Amino acid sequence: MEEFPSETDSDYTSYWRDWFISSRGNEYFCEIDEEYLTDRFNLTGLQTEVHYYQHALDLITDVFDLDCEDDMRETIEKSARHLYGLVHARYIVTTRGLTKMVDKFKKSDFGKCPRVHCDSQPLLPMGLSDVPYQKSVKLYCARCEDIYNPKSSRHAQIDGAYFGASFHNILFQVYPALIPQKSRRRYEPRIFGFRVHAGAALARWQAEERVEMRKRLKEGGVAIDTNKLFIEDAEANDSEVNDGVGRVTAGGDTTK
Repeated sequence: MEEFPSETDSDYTSYWRDWFISSRGNEYFCEIDEEYLTDRFNLTGLQTEVHYYQHALDLITDVFDLDCEDDMRETIEKSARHLYGLVHARYIVTTRGLTKMVDKFKKSDFGKCPRVHCDSQPLLPMGLSDVPYQKSVKLYCARCEDIYNPKSSRHAQIDGAYFGASFHNILFQVYPALIPQKSRRRYEPRIFGFRVHAGAALARWQAEERVEMRKRLKEGGVAIDTNKLFIEDAEANDSEVNDGVGRVTAGGDTTK
């Protein structure tokens, strides 16, 4: 953990937020305006969420002047980080906060989609839950509409609640021009230039499922007739064959 300087260190006490934002692993965060932090309405309900709430807020707003032991100071610093994250989740859905996050998004500060067919689409941080200590932060790609884990282990430890589960959707609602064209390209498996038939993959999946099913039945003590099982599987596959004119049902009738 970063060394916590004494309260006589004017460089630190004057710019706690700058120090926090510039710390390694905090690149996903934007700086919260002091006016937002000092408006008590914006902090409603957080008093019960953060230990030593007032001391933590004083530290964030650079008015911390408590003379305490190192262990206590470390605890307050931890609370300050947590408080900043919770306030950050509220701030980034405001007009000012969205503007700052859009700037970081355009510069790809959050990384680019690892999917080849997304052509390095910039990502956005998001949470899977608005409740702290549930899920770590994820990265959302608006082109393939999927989520990914951060590459850096430092970023992977950030609480997803510090960004919230709605931020990325709100941003694209406010800035629809940033919504990229959806990716329709998909990787097609080929062997010597020929596409692998989908039926082959389906057959392999069915075989694996049959093996797993027999294993579960055996573990459950259910006696099965292996030959009968194969016959029933074959009949089930035949009953779903569609010849382009009609489909043969289990009763032998043909429907169109």
